[in-house]
Amino acid sequence: MRLKRITALFMSTMLVLPTFLVSAEADDGSASEEKAPQGKGTYSGKSEVVYATLSRSGDPKDMYVVNNFTVDKPGKMTDHGPYTSVENLTDMTDMEKKDDRVTFTAKEDEFYYQGNLDGKPLPWNIDVTYKLDGKEIPPEKLLGKDGDLEIEINTSKNDKGDESFFNNYLLQISLTFDSANYKNIEAEDATVANAGKNRQVTFTAIPEKEESFMVNAQVSDLEMEPIEIAATPSSIPIEEPDTEEMKSEMQSLSDATAEVNRGVGELKNGMAELNTGVAQLYDGSAQYKNGIMELNNGSGELVDGSSSIKAALQQMSESVSGGSGDMNMSQFQQLEEGLRQIAGGLNEAEAGLTTLKDNYNQAYQALDQTIAAIPEQNVSEEEIQALYESGADQETVDKLVANYEAAQTTKQTYAGVKEAFAAVDPTLSQVSGSLTEMSGSLSTMADELSSSMENMDIDESMNQLQQGLEKLSANYNNFHSGLTDYTGGVQQLAGSYEEVHGGIAGLTGGTDELENGAAELHNGTAELAESTSSLPDELQQEIDEMINQYDKSDFDPESFVSSENEKVDNVQFVIKTESIKKPDEEKEEPEKEEEKNFWDRLMDLF
Repeated sequence: MRLKRITALFMSTMLVLPTFLVSAEADDGSASEEKAPQGKGTYSGKSEVVYATLSRSGDPKDMYVVNNFTVDKPGKMTDHGPYTSVENLTDMTDMEKKDDRVTFTAKEDEFYYQGNLDGKPLPWNIDVTYKLDGKEIPPEKLLGKDGDLEIEINTSKNDKGDESFFNNYLLQISLTFDSANYKNIEAEDATVANAGKNRQVTFTAIPEKEESFMVNAQVSDLEMEPIEIAATPSSIPIEEPDTEEMKSEMQSLSDATAEVNRGVGELKNGMAELNTGVAQLYDGSAQYKNGIMELNNGSGELVDGSSSIKAALQQMSESVSGGSGDMNMSQFQQLEEGLRQIAGGLNEAEAGLTTLKDNYNQAYQALDQTIAAIPEQNVSEEEIQALYESGADQETVDKLVANYEAAQTTKQTYAGVKEAFAAVDPTLSQVSGSLTEMSGSLSTMADELSSSMENMDIDESMNQLQQGLEKLSANYNNFHSGLTDYTGGVQQLAGSYEEVHGGIAGLTGGTDELENGAAELHNGTAELAESTSSLPDELQQEIDEMINQYDKSDFDPESFVSSENEKVDNVQFVIKTESIKKPDEEKEEPEKEEEKNFWDRLMDLF
């Protein structure tokens, strides 16, 4: 019975098998009839993605390029590159590589192939160093370590690479840290973001710049994912910012510096006038000082002469009071001569005082005019502070302020003693008038004594003379006391004025420095005004230069692999370092059952 079933099944199989074989042959025939495109193909654009692997320290290791073509017309195409080997990533058709020439047949709208490179330099040098607890450590020794980790990444131009990529590409450097192992992550100038259970730190290196980046973290049981570096064109166009308000402010600053310069110019002119006035003040003060010193020096002689006159008058008064019986005509003649001598002495003293008065008036007027020439304008604290903040030389401004304060102090001091100076001239006039009056009285007495000596009543005349001399002597005593007080005041004034004149001398030197300082300050503000006059235009120029420096939107990429490649739309770089990871534990894979063919499955039915 079993044999019958086997026989029947075998016969039915033999009946079906030819049909199956015919069908398979038909399928193979149709596939063989689908032929590869004939003729030359064309493409509208090509992109290159460069994949590079670096050591943990950044040294180049492996590199390959995935080339993508946007096919317009299927057919045979040619690409170029110093590849060590190539691999079709689109279909199973063969590719031909001869020297730096790669030939292939593209059927689809998109065609991909991979070319492996050896020794092709990247446009950038990538240098990665590691420190653990402050000491540099080879990356091979980092696995499983604990401590304070510092990673420094330096990017620079590779002189052996294509400069156009360094000048036009952004580098985005990403480091991924497991939050379970890394704490207190610090990275200046980086973007730190959460990526699931990890923390991702991203740095950006701009075109044409060599950069240095630093990451610090507290790590335990160190493992580390690869450092990933993506290089893409800096193709985002930079719009020019709205700078109208800023330029308006710059123009205001330019106008303000010009106004400061004009103000400092006026200050310089004022300082020159002040210096000239103070020089005149010094000359007038010197004249006044000399006059007051002469007056002081002559005061002793004046007092001595007055004392002699006082003693003579007292002696004469006492002599006359002795009576006429003791006097003869020769004594009257001596008295007349004495009176005339006293009168002459008083006239000489009056002449000296008049000369002194004239000299004093000249000196006082020169002093008064010079002090009055010092400007009265008060400079406020706000104006002084504005001068300090104007950018002028600090030392020069200090001199300006110090001399301005000295000038104002001198003016205020003079205002306080001006009344005493003004009182000298009336006093001298009063003293001179008194001397003139006394000299006239003595001369009159001598004349009357001479004319009446022959016919006078001696007793009566003596009585009158005695009374006149007593009165004259008494008045002269008062005059002498006043003269003594006056000369004492002149002496005190002369001593005090020495200090005033010394201060004026110091002021003269200070205002000279002040004028020079104001001139230097004006030169500085003039230079500042000139440098800021075109500030808005310079700002716009700087903005334009900065935009031109960072806006790479007009960059036309060239092939990284070969300059013979055409229609290159895009070149990108995907670079990563080796990871620092523990090896995966090997797991025993279950044995795979051997796949059964048709006959095996067929026999299983029995």
